[in-house]
Amino acid sequence: MADREHVDRLLSGVVAWNEWRTANPNIVPKLTEADLFRGRLDKADLRNARMHGANLNQASLNGAHLEGARLGEVNLSNAKLTEARLDGTDLVEANLKGASLYRASLRNANLAGVNLSHANLRNAWISHANLERANLSGVMAQSDLDQFNRSNLDQANLKGANLSGANFSGADLKRADLSGANLTDSVLSYAEMQGVRLDRAILIDTDLRHADLTGASIYGISAWSLKTEGAKQLDLVIQRSETDTPFMLDDIEVAQFIYMMLDNQRVRRVIDKITSKVVLILGRFGPERKAILDGLRVQLRLHNYLPIIFDFEKPDNRDLTETVRTLAHLARFVIADLTDAKSLPQELETIIPGLPSLPVQPIILTGSPEYAMFEHFERYPWVLPVVEYPSLSVLVDALQVSIIEPAERLAQQQIEHAPTSRPRVVL
Repeated sequence: MADREHVDRLLSGVVAWNEWRTANPNIVPKLTEADLFRGRLDKADLRNARMHGANLNQASLNGAHLEGARLGEVNLSNAKLTEARLDGTDLVEANLKGASLYRASLRNANLAGVNLSHANLRNAWISHANLERANLSGVMAQSDLDQFNRSNLDQANLKGANLSGANFSGADLKRADLSGANLTDSVLSYAEMQGVRLDRAILIDTDLRHADLTGASIYGISAWSLKTEGAKQLDLVIQRSETDTPFMLDDIEVAQFIYMMLDNQRVRRVIDKITSKVVLILGRFGPERKAILDGLRVQLRLHNYLPIIFDFEKPDNRDLTETVRTLAHLARFVIADLTDAKSLPQELETIIPGLPSLPVQPIILTGSPEYAMFEHFERYPWVLPVVEYPSLSVLVDALQVSIIEPAERLAQQQIEHAPTSRPRVVL
C-alpha cells in the first residue's frame, strides 16, 4: 500500500515534492495503488518510485522523471506524458490506452503486455525496450520528416505484439524483433482490412518471422536484410498519396523495385545507368593477389564505372552462379582474370555462350598458363584478345587504352548492329 505521507506530499505540489526529494535522496517514494486521478504532476521527480497499481488515469506528467520507477499494472490511460523520462521503467501490464507519449523516452523500459492502444508515440524514443505481447493497435507513432526526430524502436522487442492499424510511418525499426507480431486488423472483413502504416519506415535487420503484415502500407520503406520466414505478406499497399492509385503486392523486399518498374521513365533511367556503368570483375583473388583486385576497382571508379567484384576463394554453389549470371546481364562489360583460375571456367561457361552483346576482356599475369579449356571461348566474337600484364602498375597504366576502349568499342558495335526485327517463320 501507499505511504499516506508520501501521497499527501506529492499532491501538495510538484515544487515542494521535488525539494523534498532533493533533501531526502535516499527515501524511496511509496505510492503503490495510490489514487492520483487527474493529478497535476508535470516535471515531478518520481525516479525509482514504487507506484505499482496506482491510478494515474488522465494525470498530467509532462516532462516528469520516472526513470527506474515501478509502474506495473498502473492505470495511465489518457495520461499526458509528453517528453517524460521513463528509461528503464517497469511498466509490465500497465494501461496506457490513449496516453500521449510524444517525444517521451522509454529506452530499456519493460513494457511487456502493456496496453498502448491509440496512444501517441510520435517521435518517442523506445530503443531496446521490451514490448513483448503489448497492444499497440491504433498507435500513432509516425515521425516528422526530420531524421533526428524519428520514433526510435531500434532493437525493441515487439514479439507477438498487436500493431493492427498502428501508424509507424517514418519510424526507426532497425534490428527490432516483430516475430509473430500482428500488423493487420483481423477483426475487420477482408475488404476493410487495415494494416499497419510503415511508409518511410526503416527496417534494417528487422525480424518479421511469422508476423502478419497483411494490408500493411509500405510506400518509401527502407528494407534490408529482413528475416521474413513464415511471415504473411498479403496485399501490401504502395500508395504515395491519397490521390494516387494504390497497388498491392505480396513481398515487402521487392516492393520498391516493383514500384520503380511501374514508373516507366524512372526504371528506364535506372537500367540505362546500370548497363552503362557496371563492370563485372571475375577471377580468383587470394591474399597475395588482393592488390590486383583493389587496383582494378579503384581505377575503374576513377573512370566513372561501377565495379562489382566476386571473389571465388569460397566453394561455388548454385546461388552464387545464378547471381553472377544475373549481374552479367546488367554489365557493360566483364573483366576476367585467368591467373590461377579455379572456379572461373564455370562462371565463363555460364556467361559467354548466352550473352553475345556482353564484351568479355580476359587478362592474365605474364608467365601464367591459361587453363586448358579457355581456347574454346576465344572463338566467340565478343571475347576480346587476352591482355597480359607483368604487374599492377603496368595494368593500371594500360587500363584505358588496352581494356576500357576495346570493350567500349565492342559494346557500341553490338548495340549498333543489333537486329531490329526477326524474319517471320511460315509453316
